Amino acid sequence: MSHASITHAMVLAAGLGLRMRPITLTTPKPLVSVAGRTMLDRALDHVARAGVDNIVVNTHWLADRVTEHLAGRDEITLSPEPELLETGGGVAKALPHLGHTSFFVVNSDIIWTDGKVPALARLARLWDPARMDALLLLQRVDEAVGYDGKGDFTLDAADVPHRRGEAPSAPYLFSGVQVLHHRLFEGAPEGKFSLNVLYDRAAASRRLFALVHDGKWYHVGTPEALPEVERMLREG
Repeated sequence: MSHASITHAMVLAAGLGLRMRPITLTTPKPLVSVAGRTMLDRALDHVARAGVDNIVVNTHWLADRVTEHLAGRDEITLSPEPELLETGGGVAKALPHLGHTSFFVVNSDIIWTDGKVPALARLARLWDPARMDALLLLQRVDEAVGYDGKGDFTLDAADVPHRRGEAPSAPYLFSGVQVLHHRLFEGAPEGKFSLNVLYDRAAASRRLFALVHDGKWYHVGTPEALPEVERMLREG
């Protein structure tokens, strides 16, 4: 499948950004500017470069600010969430706007730069809807800027990710970038739920796959992290 055939995307922008307070008391985290560009616009830039012109952005916290920021962009459909639905519930609510087959989902609270081939294009090239329901972009923990977790997955030679489980650490974290298929949501829970529920279901059916990011990846988790991430982005 070529990346031109993935024509829809969703950018997740509804989170509360609690760790970024006090900045996010008045500015939603997706609209926090990092090195001169908001995190939301950076995510949308990646989606646009992938040739996608049908984009859903969900909103919740300070939703009017996000709505105002995106005013006049005809390629974007807003999906308001009066009650925060988490990642899975948010995507499930937006499904009527995401076409009928495959679509990108991108978090707006992380920043990444591409390698020689854009990450979304690499995902689209590997994507095979005949055998995949979800394809995750993973990031090497030891190369992740601003990340202090234990990692999420190992990855085998067949591009199949496996949960860290009880292990003390894992070499890869989920980057917040992925391709999903509509059928993944068949029989999904109602209301609020995490996409992790559906990843586990896809894994049980051997339809969860992953690809390792070959560019830079930044987690801007706190106000104190901003200056360092900005410096690194400006230095290229």
